[in-house]
Amino acid sequence: METAKITISLDKRTLRRLDRLVKNQVFPNRSRGIQEAIEEKLGRLERSRLAGECAKLDPIAEQVMAEEGLSEELA
Repeated sequence: METAKITISLDKRTLRRLDRLVKNQVFPNRSRGIQEAIEEKLGRLERSRLAGECAKLDPIAEQVMAEEGLSEELA
């Protein structure tokens, strides 16, 4: 995977917490810890967006469409 260098600012408390995780070998370095945190957060946002979109669906209409598709496949 190709990577890009960026610069970020963190409050001192967050940086101390991250450094503690690196020291305890949870992450090999700060960069990896930050990368994993961002990937996890983006994944959560994507899942919650998908769940929100699914919640908008009308279950009865979805069932009717599924049954119509199934009866066409069986014919």
